[in-house]
Amino acid sequence: MESLQGSFLLSTPQMPDPRFREKLIYMCGHTEEGAIGLIVNNPLPDVKLDEILINANIPVPDFELPPVYLGGPVEMSAGFILFSADYQAVNQMIVSETIRLSSDPEILHHIALYNGPSKYLFLLGYAGWGPGQLEYELTDNGWLTLPAEDTIIFDTPDSMKWKVAAQKFGIDITTYGDIIGSA
Repeated sequence: MESLQGSFLLSTPQMPDPRFREKLIYMCGHTEEGAIGLIVNNPLPDVKLDEILINANIPVPDFELPPVYLGGPVEMSAGFILFSADYQAVNQMIVSETIRLSSDPEILHHIALYNGPSKYLFLLGYAGWGPGQLEYELTDNGWLTLPAEDTIIFDTPDSMKWKVAAQKFGIDITTYGDIIGSA
């Protein structure tokens, strides 16, 4: 299977796992050894980025900070920053031509000092799949794969990301289950 790195995984109404219902995942890595992605439309209402900065002894800037997201059910205490490629971090993973990923807290220092990435999400945890697991799940009609768009990740309201990603490619996700089937 071709790598899904830099693509979206969009849960369908047939998604059997309730943790992923109406979720949009940005795939950060996909090889024979497995896959890793981040849920980009699941803000945590009770966790604030300013609290995370305070706990990390990072000054809190005087501008409004974005929400903290639940990136997935694996290692939910681990923090990740998904950010635009206009910023270069020492420790970063190049996900696509326009997006990078890191867990380096130095990026949060730079954000607080107004010289971080222009666009970013801070996420706790990630979604992970072992060898062949994602490929199997893709045959079960629980996921659709779509090309990713930075504007959906960074500029679309969280409550709309799932539907907007589907609509961008002509899919009415609410009726998707009525069209698929086995012959």
